[in-house]
Amino acid sequence: MSADPEGCRLAVIAEALYLANLLALPGLAFLVLAWLWHRERHTAPPLARLHLEQTFRVSLWGGVLIVLCSATILGCGGLDQRWTWVAVIIYVTCVHSTLVLLGVVGLAKAMACKPWAYPLLGPKRL
Repeated sequence: MSADPEGCRLAVIAEALYLANLLALPGLAFLVLAWLWHRERHTAPPLARLHLEQTFRVSLWGGVLIVLCSATILGCGGLDQRWTWVAVIIYVTCVHSTLVLLGVVGLAKAMACKPWAYPLLGPKRL
């Protein structure tokens, strides 16, 4: 038996970088994840490729969703309205915490060497 059954280690690294991007090192962890995805996307074992691709994609989509929706709320409500800021904070908190929760599930699945797809933003097939 190999020390890395079918890319589990790389899958765990991808999921850990995804969570680090959300929680500890935003931007820096994303750049490392993007570099890792670019380097390994064609050669990684299927499990690692799945986790790498979806963490990279969900990081991109998550960032786009948070920025565009927050900008839309701010644009519609105006910068000087209290309820605009309440809506932005609630929206960002809900989306961010959902992405973190899904990342924790993804990390648990990667640690168990199992495939998993993020709902809505993940791959359509495993």
